[in-house]
Parts: sequence; C-alpha cells; structure tokens
Amino acid sequence: MAVVLGNVALRFIPVSFSEAIGATTPAWTAVIAFLLLNTIESAVVYATLLPVILGIVMAVGGEPSFHVVGLFAAFASTACRALKSVLQGVLLSTDEDRMDALNLLHWMSIVAVIVLLPTALLLEPGLAADLQKESYVFHAGLLFNSMLAYFVNLTNFLVTRHTSALTLQVLGNAKGVLMVIISIALFHNEVSVIGMLGYAIAVFGVATYAYAKQTTKPSAR
Repeated sequence: MAVVLGNVALRFIPVSFSEAIGATTPAWTAVIAFLLLNTIESAVVYATLLPVILGIVMAVGGEPSFHVVGLFAAFASTACRALKSVLQGVLLSTDEDRMDALNLLHWMSIVAVIVLLPTALLLEPGLAADLQKESYVFHAGLLFNSMLAYFVNLTNFLVTRHTSALTLQVLGNAKGVLMVIISIALFHNEVSVIGMLGYAIAVFGVATYAYAKQTTKPSAR
C-alpha cells in the first residue's frame, strides 16, 4: 500500500512535493511506535520532530502544484511506510524469533508477488502485450529499477536492525532533499520561496534529531 499510494500521489503532484510530505514519516513512526510498542522517546527527540513537521506544512502551503488527491495519497503512503518500518523493527529485533535482513526480504517478496500479481492481471489484462511493445531501453530501465528496489529494501532492513525504525525514517529525509533538487533540475517544476524555506526548516529538524538521538535513549512505557 505504501508503494501503490506513493505512485498514485506522483500522478497528481511533483516528486519534490511528494518527498516533502514524505519527510513527515519520522513523526508518523514515533506515534505508531508509541501506540503499538509503548516506545517513548525523550522529550528532546520529540521536540526535534516539530521543525520537520513545520517545514513540511510550509512546503505544502507554498506548493504551486497542490492537488487534493495527490496530497492525501502521499500522506496515506507516508503513514503506511511508517507502520511498515515499525513492524520491520519488531521482526528484526525480537529475541525469540529474530529475522535477518535477507530472510525478511525473502518473505516480503513472496507476499508482494501473491498480492500484486493477481491485482496486475485484473487491473491491467493487456500488460504483457504492452510490455512486448516497449523498447529494450524500457526493459533495461525496469530491470535496473527492480535491482535498486532490492538494495534499498535490504539496506533499510540493515539500518532498522542496527538502529531503529525512527532513525531510518529521519535518515531518509536526507535522501528527500536530494530528490527535491534532482526533481527540480529534471522536471523544472516550480517551487516557491516559502516552499524552499519549508524544505530548509525540515532539513534543520533532521540534523537536530540526529544529534538528539546520539545523546538520549528511548524507554518503554
């Protein structure tokens, strides 16, 4: 659902806007970890999430390419991604039946195929014929994209296992900044001054969070 909703969002809003909304994932992750696992971060860590949220609110308010469907799809995708990270953290850290990164990726891949294959056949019955019409460049790009997705998931699991789900999402915001820059350079989508200021504030929140996590530890309720 995180991937599907993220793709839906990209049909209506530019990559830079989608990445800006995705920067709120740490806040979603902190809330979900609190509700499901009773994990309580220090007050300082929670406070560092406020600039991230404020920056995204400013970015949304100053976004010229605003679209309601894209906005809700992006936020729903972000919430699903946060929930996924928390659940992955549980599977990778539970002492009784801890999984390693490759094992988790293996089982997730099987579930993904079971869910997506019949869905694709139902919604896109002519998919195989359409793919045959595409050039070798398209197929090469599709294969390369799949390989990148594999390594992204694998490294995400490794980071989650050795740190935490919340740290993974905050580090992901650094990627978001790069995505915004590349998006603007490639697609030339308009970004307002307020939007850029919002991105900058969000980045500041990421930096302060990283410092706070180094000096504090979460506790259980």
